[in-house]
Amino acid sequence: MAEGFMNARYGDHYEAHSAGIAPTALHLCAVKVMTEEGIDISAHRSKSLDEFEDSIFDCVVTMCADAAENCPIFPGGVKYLHHPFDNPASERGLGTDTCTSFRHVRDQISEWIDSTFGHVN
Repeated sequence: MAEGFMNARYGDHYEAHSAGIAPTALHLCAVKVMTEEGIDISAHRSKSLDEFEDSIFDCVVTMCADAAENCPIFPGGVKYLHHPFDNPASERGLGTDTCTSFRHVRDQISEWIDSTFGHVN
C-alpha cells in the first residue's frame, strides 16, 4: 500500500519500491482498500529484498511493527527511516468486513506518507 501511495501521489519526485523478508501473494483486501482511494495496485507483486540486493536507494523505509526481530538492515540506503505499522493481514475478526484492518492501516500509512514526504509539492 505504501508503494502505491508514494508512486501515485509523489511519483514525480520519488520512485518507490516495496519488498519484504518473506514475500507472499498480494492480499486482495490491500487491492480493494487502495481502489477505494483511487489507486490501482492490482498489478503490484510481493517482492523479496533479494531483488534489490545490489541497489542503492536515497532512502530506505522500514514499516514492520516488530522491527527489532524482523526488519533487516538494508545496506543499500543513504538515509534510513522507520515507522512501524501493524500487519493488517495478521488481524482477524475486526467486525463483519474482513478488510477493516486493511482500511485502518491504509489510512495510517497515507497520513504518515503525506506528513513525511508531502513537503515536495
